[in-house]
Amino acid sequence: MHLIIAEKHDAAKRIAQILAGGKPRSLRVAGVEAFQFDDRVVLGLSGHIVGIDYPQGYNNWQKVDCKDLIRAEIVVRPIQEKIISALHKLGKEADRVTIATDYDREGELIGVEALKIVEEAKPKIKADRVRYSAIVKDEIIKAFQDSGAVDYDLAASGEARQIIDLVWGAALTRYISLTSGRLGKEFLSVGRVQSPTLALIVDREKEIQSFVPHPYWEIYADLEKELRVQHAKGRIWEKGEVDGIISRLGPEGIINSIETKQRIDRPPAPFDTTGFIAAASGIGLSAANAMRIAEWLYTNGFISYPRTDNTVYPPSIDLAALTRLFLTGAFAEEAARLLQGKMQPTRGKRATTDHPPIYPTAALERGSLKDDQWKVYELVVRRFFATLAEACIWDATSLKLDIGPEPFRASGARLVEAGWRYYYPYSKAEEHILPQLKKGERLRVLGHSVEAKETQPPARYGQGKLIKLMDELGLGTKSTRHDIISKLYARAYVQGNPMRPTNTAYAVVDTLERYAPTITKPEMTQTLEKDMTEISEKKIKEDQVIEKSRVMLTSVFDELTSNQEGIGVSLKDGLRTDKIVGTCEKCHSELIIRRGHRGSRFIGCSGYPECRFTLPLPRFGTVVVTDKTCEKHGMNHIRIINKGKRPWDLGCPHCNFLEWQAKKAQEKAETPGAAKPEAKAKAGKKAKPPAKSAKKTTKETAAKGDGLVRVPGIGPKTLEKLASAGIKTSQDLLVAKTKALSSKTGLPEKKILAWKSAAKALS
Repeated sequence: MHLIIAEKHDAAKRIAQILAGGKPRSLRVAGVEAFQFDDRVVLGLSGHIVGIDYPQGYNNWQKVDCKDLIRAEIVVRPIQEKIISALHKLGKEADRVTIATDYDREGELIGVEALKIVEEAKPKIKADRVRYSAIVKDEIIKAFQDSGAVDYDLAASGEARQIIDLVWGAALTRYISLTSGRLGKEFLSVGRVQSPTLALIVDREKEIQSFVPHPYWEIYADLEKELRVQHAKGRIWEKGEVDGIISRLGPEGIINSIETKQRIDRPPAPFDTTGFIAAASGIGLSAANAMRIAEWLYTNGFISYPRTDNTVYPPSIDLAALTRLFLTGAFAEEAARLLQGKMQPTRGKRATTDHPPIYPTAALERGSLKDDQWKVYELVVRRFFATLAEACIWDATSLKLDIGPEPFRASGARLVEAGWRYYYPYSKAEEHILPQLKKGERLRVLGHSVEAKETQPPARYGQGKLIKLMDELGLGTKSTRHDIISKLYARAYVQGNPMRPTNTAYAVVDTLERYAPTITKPEMTQTLEKDMTEISEKKIKEDQVIEKSRVMLTSVFDELTSNQEGIGVSLKDGLRTDKIVGTCEKCHSELIIRRGHRGSRFIGCSGYPECRFTLPLPRFGTVVVTDKTCEKHGMNHIRIINKGKRPWDLGCPHCNFLEWQAKKAQEKAETPGAAKPEAKAKAGKKAKPPAKSAKKTTKETAAKGDGLVRVPGIGPKTLEKLASAGIKTSQDLLVAKTKALSSKTGLPEKKILAWKSAAKALS
């Protein structure tokens, strides 16, 4: 019997259908479905069927020294026991096994893991490997005709990554979590790729927060023939200069020159994984969702393999024949038009031999896919068409004129030939057509305007942009980058898109950058990534790379342990801010997320026991305090993150609680035989608003903090500290120098910046 092993069940089913030339027979082996035809059986895995971990004795975080994990034994454990049993059973009957998993580092490792299990049942079984980039008839048949050897070096490269990521992640995560006192479900995650990526986001946010806008002005003039021109200087940095220019403007403009040149707009390069994710981000899809859909489309034979670094089509792909597939269906018009042209494909900067760029492999109708699936499929189709299309051609016009002694300019563009933009509407470029003019022509000035503007801070990273940056810096691989970003969201390190770091992210990154900067720098992971690639190229042994990584991590731990006290203080100080939700309406103390004795969570006043104000919180999920504040209660909005589910924006916890109370009251009122209002009040003691605080804010304190008491996080003690530094109003806070104020009061700069933002929003 010939056993064929695919990476997933759906891939196995499709491969079996192609090779059988029809519908294969379904077969149950150890409770797992396989597919049989002739003397062949195709079995699909579920990704990795075994995993690596530490022995059981290392599971106790508090009893095991984190540094011991660096050189602790690594064991292999079963993940998919039913599939392993099926492999054992089929392996005994087989005389040949073919690995047909995805052809990349991870796929090769998955295949070798399965092969080792088969070899346990039948040592020295004949084994080979098939490689393909699309699950379509021609390619699958050709792959099985041209099978080759299993690439054990490529698998070793993947195994090295697994071990290195386990050791670095486990040792550092435990150390940081224990040092900060954040254990259980609220542990702090640190990773070889995750942490440098998070540092990029935090550092960008710091740039934004510290950015000082500079004012500038732009001068425009409106003339006859609906012509609008701008002063040739563009940005003008001095208001006095603006006034001088305005005073010198005359009643008419004289055309000095007008030139029209042809501008060539080249077609885009074919999709690699990074380019695809960036484009998918532009149509509203997260990196993880885009890849999930792309993998489904690939498995079902609709697009080629989506994990690739290649941006050059290989000669083996018949691009014209592929285009002809679309002569019927949703893209018939585009395909017919494309086939009439030259069809010269564009070439990107990277050409690799593992997989081609992402391209469509089948023509589908709109109704055959779900909305998001169609969005991704259409994106791939249109990008493929665009790479085969001709250039887009513009007539670009440049105009110069004088108004009095002052030079002005205007530019225009007229589309001459749409070229690739006809097929790819995601990248828009609008026409701006200037009126018919000639040199020396005089036009009456109808009016002028001055626009006051400010320089803008750098933009936050969207997921697409961040993945491009990770690619440039060598952080992660094409297969792992979207997963890294998903982990940052799941662990409540970032929120929103573009991404904003949470207070937790600030605390972790600030501490690591100060006491163990190696963890947050791309250079460390770049070195290891290069080494892992060289394993697959037979330039270095797996054991050597793993040992090198352990030596690097030992050096990091030397830094950490020598600064343990400072790290603990830094983390605890920083992490406290991610629990602050706002200011208590009753006593003006901080409202903090707390946990009860039985695991329940609630928002409680830091003025306890004098003030007993509380609000309930959901029992499960990670609580994230967002930057958005409630206008009515001044509280930060809450987001709940549960793994594998969409985030739940709970909103203002006080508003949410009041809505819940109102809903319950309405439900009781609508229930037949409901108790009278007096009885309801008695029965509903648990839902009763918390008792009023016995603690009162004195007139003196309120006066000191006139306007500041409304700022979330500023309580009586903080008011006194600010007052001692001369900060008595919100305006005082806004104009104060952050660093100087921190030095005078001992308050953290990060907190002061947060209070400034809140004060500005409230003003």
